[in-house]
Amino acid sequence: MDLVLATRNSGKVEEMRPMLAGIGYSLINQTDTQIPSAEENGATFVENALIKARSVAEATGLPCIADDSGLVVQALQGAPGIYSARYAGEEASDADNNQRLLTALAGRTDRSAFFYCCMVFMRSAQDPTPLIATAQWHGEILNEARGKGGFGYDPLFWLPELAQSAAELPNKTKNRISHRGQACEILIQALNATSTA
Repeated sequence: MDLVLATRNSGKVEEMRPMLAGIGYSLINQTDTQIPSAEENGATFVENALIKARSVAEATGLPCIADDSGLVVQALQGAPGIYSARYAGEEASDADNNQRLLTALAGRTDRSAFFYCCMVFMRSAQDPTPLIATAQWHGEILNEARGKGGFGYDPLFWLPELAQSAAELPNKTKNRISHRGQACEILIQALNATSTA
């Protein structure tokens, strides 16, 4: 059976496709369809993930997985938060967002932060019991970018226990320990549990 991965973010598609390889569905990327992106007007990651999943499920008539994720910085009262992808403006690039983050944190000693992911599975647009999985990935914000891998804020996200930025991690390692990897694993376990119940 087909399942739509509700994102137009190529970085997310690249990360999530191998994570979801064994769930028993044939994955379709939203980027391969004419389905427009939903307006993310929720106040939380959970609300936005549900909005995206419901919109794509309604447009396709197929089950859907959507995620909403972002960076939460303690010293910035949780910013960029749900606005992570557009922190420096609607058309901002990763470099723009990273520069705004560095500017906002200039002179701050508290650099603690975490990535947050909410991943949602909906069987249909009217699904009254969507599966919801959340996870956090804790680290610190660097003073300058390190590494060429990943996307988004990865070059600024430092993992003290590994002495590497998220952008320096091998893909296999990142996919296992990241917020998205953890949420995906929780979601897969929930899917497996419902299919055998």
